[in-house]
Amino acid sequence: MMSTTSRTEPSVPAASDAVGGSSVPSAPETPSGAVDEPRTATLTMAKAINSGLRQAMLADERVLLMGEDIGPLGGVFRVTEGLHAEFGAERVRDTPLAESGIVGTAIGMAMRGYRPVCEIQFDGFIFPAFNQITTQLSRMIARHRGAIDMPVVIRVPYGGRIGAVEHHQESPEAYFAHTPGLRLVSPSTPNDAYWMIQEAIASPDPVLFFEPKSRYWPKGEVDLGGSAAPLHSARVVRRGDDVTLLGHGAMVSTLLQAAEIAAAEGISAEVVDLRSLSPVDFEPILESVRRTGRLVLAQEANGNVSLGSEIAATITEKAFYSLEAPVLRVSGFDAPFPAAKLEGFFVPDADRVLEAIDRSLAY
Repeated sequence: MMSTTSRTEPSVPAASDAVGGSSVPSAPETPSGAVDEPRTATLTMAKAINSGLRQAMLADERVLLMGEDIGPLGGVFRVTEGLHAEFGAERVRDTPLAESGIVGTAIGMAMRGYRPVCEIQFDGFIFPAFNQITTQLSRMIARHRGAIDMPVVIRVPYGGRIGAVEHHQESPEAYFAHTPGLRLVSPSTPNDAYWMIQEAIASPDPVLFFEPKSRYWPKGEVDLGGSAAPLHSARVVRRGDDVTLLGHGAMVSTLLQAAEIAAAEGISAEVVDLRSLSPVDFEPILESVRRTGRLVLAQEANGNVSLGSEIAATITEKAFYSLEAPVLRVSGFDAPFPAAKLEGFFVPDADRVLEAIDRSLAY
């Protein structure tokens, strides 16, 4: 069920298939509602996701939001700010502090024709819902032999560099990338966040939408009148010839910083934004590595049995004769994410990436 080709949209239940006594709203005849917004805007990632959620809710009345404190408060990061006032409590629903219940309810609503978007308040809080996600949500389509869709989006603020306490700074993406039946994506820019959240909501498959917390506040230009790149596509964000740097989420800005410093030393580094964590779009990565002959992977997550490990193995298998050096990984250490004062030692920075570039070029 992990093909990147979408199946048909789910049929909308009749009024007799009511949830809670009310009929499921019909899908709109035109998928894009008339939205009063300019073509471009300078937004933070948090505001870009907010705007993308709003667009999806305007376009399709079956889309609803669920999570802890996402209503009048607008969520702890204010990503859903204003949506409760605009769409009401029926479509922006504050939930109990029970992640398993949130995801379980979303599964039932998706089977009834809704398109629920769940917010996990912090990355470390996703584990109470681990069973629902990995043994129920991920298997529903296969269990029904493709007869149903499961359009559930789970928004996961993740990663470090915000000075938070234990359980509030994690990178748990490898757990879910390992699970068949789930799609995982992570934007690195406000523009990607705006478009990717809408694509995730439109997907007939369950999507975990990993939002890098440390990138919520930097601003970037969002092309509101443009079009989306394919959801499960990697993208070259800086051209180079000597070494390929690959990462996702907040790590992309670190790689760009390292590439800028390397350029001042005469080293041309190409930066590739992974964007999709499962399925991985390997072709742009392979094309880049076949030109540069070198690959440095960077991630905030622990290095052991990680997403970076899988990518390194696949690139070695498929581009072995193009490699001039081993694939090198720069990651968080194999220890629990530390307290705020120590996170600077744990999360890879530009210096650690530059050290890996030097080692790669030394072969």
